[in-house]
Amino acid sequence: MDRIETQASGGCQCGAVRWHVTAVLDTSHICHCRMCQKATGNFFAALIGVPRDAITWTRGQPATFASSDKASRGFCADCGTPLTYDYHDSGQINLTTGSFDTPALFAPRTQFGLEGRLPTFADLPIGQEGTTETTMRSVVGAISASNRQHPDHDTPRWPD
Repeated sequence: MDRIETQASGGCQCGAVRWHVTAVLDTSHICHCRMCQKATGNFFAALIGVPRDAITWTRGQPATFASSDKASRGFCADCGTPLTYDYHDSGQINLTTGSFDTPALFAPRTQFGLEGRLPTFADLPIGQEGTTETTMRSVVGAISASNRQHPDHDTPRWPD
């Protein structure tokens, strides 16, 4: 992953959480996996990696949901805007591309989590990296073992 020096800011819909970055990684992507779909309430998540030393929270801090023992999802506690995907053992944090003030600067270059991709998006004009199982082989077991995502069906109570 190449580090790209930049100056960019962003934040949530209501403005309670704002951040500034001085670098991004060349990892701008969309993820179709079911966890990303549920975390964003959308067909996929658009994300870009940012080195941890390159982000400054300039107003507020994101609230977090521990989606597994290995990762958390950050969001604004006031308006609910999805802001981050944070795999804790990584040297980076992923920001939602749409939360940048100028998201067009970081157009997605590739796509992951193809097992969850809706047929409507089969012909996107960007690269395809594979399923979650193949692209995250080294961590998918640990994340799956502690997955806190509600199943895709009604349950009498939650959590079980």
